[in-house]
Amino acid sequence: MRAIESTRVVREGRVGPGRVVIDGETIKAVTLPDGDTDGLQVEDVGDAVVMPGIVDPHVHVNEPGRTEWEGFVTATRAAAAGGVTSFVDMPLNCIPVTTTAEALRIKLEACASSLHVDVGFWGGVVPGNADELAGLARGGALGCKAFMVDSGIPEFEWSRRADLLQAMPHLRDAGLPLLAHAELDLGAVDVSGDDPRSYASYLRSRPRAWEDAAIALLLELCEETGCAVHVVHLSSADALDTLRDAKHRGLPVTVETCAHYLCLRAEDVPDGETRFKCAPPIREDENRLRLWSALEEGLIDFVVTDHSPCTPHLKLPERGDFHAAWGGIASLQLGLPSVWSQARARGATLPDLSCWLSTRGASFAGLGRRKGQLAPGFDADIVVWDPDAAWTVRTDDLRFRHPVSPYVGEGLFGRVLQTILRGTTIFSDGEPADSGPESAAHGRPLLGRDSA
Repeated sequence: MRAIESTRVVREGRVGPGRVVIDGETIKAVTLPDGDTDGLQVEDVGDAVVMPGIVDPHVHVNEPGRTEWEGFVTATRAAAAGGVTSFVDMPLNCIPVTTTAEALRIKLEACASSLHVDVGFWGGVVPGNADELAGLARGGALGCKAFMVDSGIPEFEWSRRADLLQAMPHLRDAGLPLLAHAELDLGAVDVSGDDPRSYASYLRSRPRAWEDAAIALLLELCEETGCAVHVVHLSSADALDTLRDAKHRGLPVTVETCAHYLCLRAEDVPDGETRFKCAPPIREDENRLRLWSALEEGLIDFVVTDHSPCTPHLKLPERGDFHAAWGGIASLQLGLPSVWSQARARGATLPDLSCWLSTRGASFAGLGRRKGQLAPGFDADIVVWDPDAAWTVRTDDLRFRHPVSPYVGEGLFGRVLQTILRGTTIFSDGEPADSGPESAAHGRPLLGRDSA
């Protein structure tokens, strides 16, 4: 058996000296350090933080079909470099989209022997596939996602009210949540005369009212059907009061926001810098601060990266056209340092961070019996990191397929020193622990809720 020992172990809502004892793939005990190693192979990491591995429930891998955008090998290695030990893959932008049990089977074949972290899978809700949802549940999907506005991918059509109303009872009966990209195109936003390189023009084209209206409809359907709903990548702080009221009324609703909505500001986005384009858009600083307050309150449940990469030319870097460029932020590896850099300035604690990046996300995805905590019986998924290390993001640091990210050039706090997946070190000293061409991939598919 081995053990990791530190003066700063994060567990049970507190941080302090501890020893995490690992027996095979699981945690046997978390104790206070003492001189008696009792035959253990003890690694003392000093005052580095020892925390549950990060669980990111919102990642777009795009394999099969668009592996040139991102694939399981590159995505999972980037995850390991960022302290992420588990993530959940979205049902687009792969081909076929994961809207049938057969498509999920094809995706599982595509990732066989390619996973360097554990990966779960969301299914998809599109018009006409309500009868497929039970099969997706049986196949191991952890929930299903719908778009309430054009997804940008013709294979994944957006769902109207009637489509959602048809799908939600199937998900409710299967015990799965509906995840929703909550924007409704309300029209009447004319930006035709604007400079397409203007970020302010793009921001006007997707106003907060689009999110607010979609969330109101989603909550109405939640109350009508009893299906649990989850708002992905919340960016509009104007919807917070509506969400607070729904939670107070006991509706089964959860909410995530993204690292980029907490860390980046519309006021700082240069015109033409389409690396910053995502949907919903990065909004103004006053909106960002309200999202932080809602996260600290517990109204927003957890934080994700929404890693949504593409090939560099789809960002149209020469034209800088915000309206025509592909929208998505590549950041899978950077969730921990980006959120921590802002959180530490606000006086947030390491246990807060662990809750936002690990515990609550694992629980939402149905993995909370084995993932997201340092506790006996849980998987030995651990990130060891230095919260005081200051560094500037360079393209050479990024391990996802295309190092195109708005964080390049940003100064951040927090360096991952070691990532451990079910007892095996998969990243250490700045490099994958198994970087050779024939290296072993230790990750596994996470099929079915509580499957970890």
